[in-house]
Amino acid sequence: MEVKLTIQERLKDLRVVDKHLTLEQLAEQTGLSRSALGNYESNDFKDISPFAIVTLAKFYGVSTDYLLGLSENKNHPNTELQALHLNDDMVDLLSNGRINNRLLCEMALHPGFLQFMTDIEICVDRIADMHINDMNQLLEKMRQTIVEKYSPEENDLNVRTLELAQVSEDMFYSHVIHNDLDAIVKDIRAAHQKDRTTADPDHDTATTTEQVQEMMNKALSYEGTVNQKRAYLVCQMLQINYESIPSEDRKVFERVCARSLMFPSDIRQRGKAASFPKKKSGKGKRKK
Repeated sequence: MEVKLTIQERLKDLRVVDKHLTLEQLAEQTGLSRSALGNYESNDFKDISPFAIVTLAKFYGVSTDYLLGLSENKNHPNTELQALHLNDDMVDLLSNGRINNRLLCEMALHPGFLQFMTDIEICVDRIADMHINDMNQLLEKMRQTIVEKYSPEENDLNVRTLELAQVSEDMFYSHVIHNDLDAIVKDIRAAHQKDRTTADPDHDTATTTEQVQEMMNKALSYEGTVNQKRAYLVCQMLQINYESIPSEDRKVFERVCARSLMFPSDIRQRGKAASFPKKKSGKGKRKK
């Protein structure tokens, strides 16, 4: 996931999550065209007019800095640092960019995060330890009583059950806290399933391999020099029609591709062979 919300994501969240509006409804209330608003929320759209930014910021009640991605604060732009109750090390960690602050915020805002923190606090303060120890001692006393009184077999079901029922503190806390954290991470993962940075779960590796092989075969069979073959392969990967590139631009592009060390040796070898001058096949002179 991205470290910060993009401008497009901010606009869409404000419209859908905060205001619960369709593009048509937003257009009616702001005076901006529906098509322009749709473009502003498109991933590949970057040209948003200053007038639109100011209009949308006023409508949503946020700062223009928030819409432009210059601030992460939508409702509390001027909150004093002291009010956050953070120590110096935490401020340094949040401000130096070493962690994904957006992910941290999503974890903290998850409905299960308060329970997660409560369980950690119980673990740290050893609040439940006494009860766990009392329960384990009771189970162990019962087990020993049965062993002394009845002398059961080594793998007796009841004795083994009393033994396994005793839970270590580490096992108890790791299970509880692990479940808390699992639920949070799974929900956040599901929420970002359609992000452009998220891998496609339906991605077919075999199909991709076949496509790459097909591109390679076309490049190898392309009539031209090694540089032309390289440029042709790059164009296939970028879904560009190589033949439609003007000749002068094509030459520059070929020279750029020639600098790459990433192309297979097959292309290099065939290119070299293709660039060699052909031997003349004329008949030899007759001997007099």
